[in-house]
Amino acid sequence: MLPVNPQSLKIDGQRQQGDNVRTQNVRAAMAVANVVRSSLGPIGLDKMLVDDIGEVTITNDGATILNHLDVQHPAGKVLIQLSELQDREVGDGTTTVVLLAAELLRLGQDLIDKKVHANTIITGYRAAAKKAIAFLKKSCAVSNDNLDREILLKVAKTSMNSKILNAYSDFFGNMVVDACLAVKTPAGKCPTNRVNIVKSLGKSLPESTIVTAGVALNATRATEAFPRRLEKVKVAVLDFGLQRTRLPMGIQFRLHDASKLEAIQQEEVNAAERAVQAILKAGANVIVTSKTIDEASLKPLVKAGAIGIRHVSDAEIAHLARSTGATVVSQLISEDGGETFDPAWLGEAELIEQVPVGDNQMTIFRGCAKENSASIVLRGPNTFTLEEANRSLRDALFAVKRVIESKHVVAGGGAVEAALSVYLSQIAKDYDGKEQVAMLKFGEALLVIPKILANNAALDSIDLVAKLRAAHYEAQQKGEKCFAALDLVNGKIRDGMKDGVIEPGMSKVKSIQFATEAAITILRIDDLIKVTPEKKPDRNEEE
Repeated sequence: MLPVNPQSLKIDGQRQQGDNVRTQNVRAAMAVANVVRSSLGPIGLDKMLVDDIGEVTITNDGATILNHLDVQHPAGKVLIQLSELQDREVGDGTTTVVLLAAELLRLGQDLIDKKVHANTIITGYRAAAKKAIAFLKKSCAVSNDNLDREILLKVAKTSMNSKILNAYSDFFGNMVVDACLAVKTPAGKCPTNRVNIVKSLGKSLPESTIVTAGVALNATRATEAFPRRLEKVKVAVLDFGLQRTRLPMGIQFRLHDASKLEAIQQEEVNAAERAVQAILKAGANVIVTSKTIDEASLKPLVKAGAIGIRHVSDAEIAHLARSTGATVVSQLISEDGGETFDPAWLGEAELIEQVPVGDNQMTIFRGCAKENSASIVLRGPNTFTLEEANRSLRDALFAVKRVIESKHVVAGGGAVEAALSVYLSQIAKDYDGKEQVAMLKFGEALLVIPKILANNAALDSIDLVAKLRAAHYEAQQKGEKCFAALDLVNGKIRDGMKDGVIEPGMSKVKSIQFATEAAITILRIDDLIKVTPEKKPDRNEEE
């Protein structure tokens, strides 16, 4: 068998090999990281993002910023996927994980330029990450087994410190903790998908409210003839409209007797009424639909003393169904062609009422039977404020959720990164050869977080980070836990745990794990093949 020369293989595209590929990958990753660099921390700046249709988004949330970027380079896309993973798994720390991964890549490239093999760097990075996470859990984390409300509140406020809700962190922090405790299960889980955030345009952020043990809908009764309040609720949740059935477009029929036209129109009305009667017969006294309810369908509801609510968003429909135990029904057609509604599809709640929220009205279900739930009614003067406040609340909910479930917290303000950097610089001496250098570079990469925090606050990062490392080095020499963190307001070092700068321990663990794996994934690449897209035949030429 003749040997095959790889270079002679025909590739319909472009191929790059060797160190040049890694250099390009690292540059692409750094370019993505530089976009979010100035948004890190409580004094980070916002970004204004304008999409291709002119829609504007103003935010400093790392995942949101990166999701709006149209990145073409594969390595850049890896970092964007990394931020999405962090957002999905933890909910916070999306900017941190991207910056850390980019710094690991930059320092790894420096070692490669000095003729250190990529596999040696990868081995050192993995060993450093493993040791760092073990030390974090042992010496940096504090247990919160009793779910102290004060600690949960500080976690929520720390998450909000870099967001639009910073000025109202006390108010919204309590709201977030109340919501998380309201949906907490006996097994210790905190399903934040049971917390519904309803955005209501108008008023200001401090006029937002929370409904615990209930579901709020940004919708009202379809007519004032319905009662404002009803107890012992049996709710039908629909994903279709209760309206006259009309023939689809394009279908025609001929009438030889004009007097039958009225009968046909009446049958359209009767079909809608039969659907309503089928639902009422099953025991429903409240109907909620994502579509419309026309006048013909309102009459039997009013007569029965029931309530109809229309044009409810899909997200609120799903939330109401989960909380009340209802089944979202998309049609009523039975096998024999008639209308039928199974009573098992109904959800239950103790009470439904329509309440004023500022200048608007809102419908609230209280005492839902199936799941503990909560709703936050978010007010704001414009859509930009509402959207950013919504993202901030979601991040805070995730942060508190992680503390409730993992029951461990760490100090923020660069405390963990500095502690791990000092620790790795000490234990790297126990490793032989070039792996030691890779571990030292890993510890150096961790310092990018406190450095950027200080730079974004217009402080001397070199001086502050040196003092921070010194504080942690002294504590580790004594075998003590140290929570020294950056005070970005006064430009000094403080006790992060004592001053309430607290984050979920899980957030830091996941950031290190995800950033390390992303950096290793990119460092392992030494060959880039870009295949030329297949040319589609021109229709005009075919004709």
